[in-house]
Amino acid sequence: MNKRMDQFRKLKEVFLLFLWMGFTAFGGPAAHIAIFHDQVVKRRKWIDEQHFLDLLGATQLIPGPNSTEVSIYLGYTHAGWMGLILGGLGFILPSTLIVLVLAWTYDRFGSAPQIEWVLYAVKPVVIAIIFNALWSLRKNAIKDIPTGFVAAVVIALNFLGIDTITLLISSGIILAVFQWVKNHREDLRSLWLFLPIGSTIALPQAVREFSLSTLFFTFLKIGAVLYGSGYVLLAFLRSEFVLNLGWLTDQQIIDAVAIGQVTPGPVSTAATFLGYILGGIPGALLATLGMFLPSFLIVILTKPFIPRMRESKFFGAFLDGVNAGSLGLMTVVAWQLALAAFVDIPAIILGLISLVLVVWARVNSTWIILGAVLIGLGRYVFGI
Repeated sequence: MNKRMDQFRKLKEVFLLFLWMGFTAFGGPAAHIAIFHDQVVKRRKWIDEQHFLDLLGATQLIPGPNSTEVSIYLGYTHAGWMGLILGGLGFILPSTLIVLVLAWTYDRFGSAPQIEWVLYAVKPVVIAIIFNALWSLRKNAIKDIPTGFVAAVVIALNFLGIDTITLLISSGIILAVFQWVKNHREDLRSLWLFLPIGSTIALPQAVREFSLSTLFFTFLKIGAVLYGSGYVLLAFLRSEFVLNLGWLTDQQIIDAVAIGQVTPGPVSTAATFLGYILGGIPGALLATLGMFLPSFLIVILTKPFIPRMRESKFFGAFLDGVNAGSLGLMTVVAWQLALAAFVDIPAIILGLISLVLVVWARVNSTWIILGAVLIGLGRYVFGI
């Protein structure tokens, strides 16, 4: 009986803690990790520093939203398999509900003048935040000449329309094979076998008929291969829903990212927003399930193998390639979305001011976006 009570207490602790953090954790994955560390390591002492670093390193080796996967790992570490489920659900649920309400508001009033002014002000701010993320991630992603070369090739090929997922996986394979060939001093010509010659082309196509099953499996595919920062999600969303399916516009992608930024919890709940826009509440629920289900499954499947994966030079090189490719994809999408955001001089000025605030003043991105919302409303009210 005491053992059951102790297990129930742990499960309650896991769910309530991550539910609270799901309502209050603003600022993106890096901020989420810092909050997790403070709450779980320093305050509650569920695990020690080294164990936390091991879990953090594990999430870098597998696809999926990093901060969500850390919450899943921490839930499992403290309370077993049920803790794994409750930790992830607790962190995801608040953001999903908040985004669902905002999506309803956007769908009902998105064409109203005041909303248009708000989005006009928010879009340049989001682009500035993305550019800052690119700059911050460059040192970890571009470690040497090979990773820089991979990033440059991905940028060029993505501009030509090569499929996003193909480029991301090919980046990892190419760098892993390069590292293996380098270590074994074999003929470098074997690398050509792994170039993405047969890649699919993501050119604009005729609009396909909407279906909930396609929506679910598209987000399931994205959730299963999403590496790197949450901003990489932009590349996948644009490739799948704007270019391949023709269901969304660039503006709707930017709006979804803005909603993900201004709400607490994982940025990937942009899937909830877009799912609602496309298919109402059923679409929102299926999109959210598709986006996050792979994270739970991948954590369950890879947890026993993580220590050996971290020690593998080949897998480490694969991850370096994926990270470099991710940065390249983010660069392309940031450029394309910037063209849609910086439509006039005031928008450009707003973007530059936001860049200064987020880079040099180190203002939390959430406050900058909220400030842009107020500016947009002010322009509507006062007709500036």
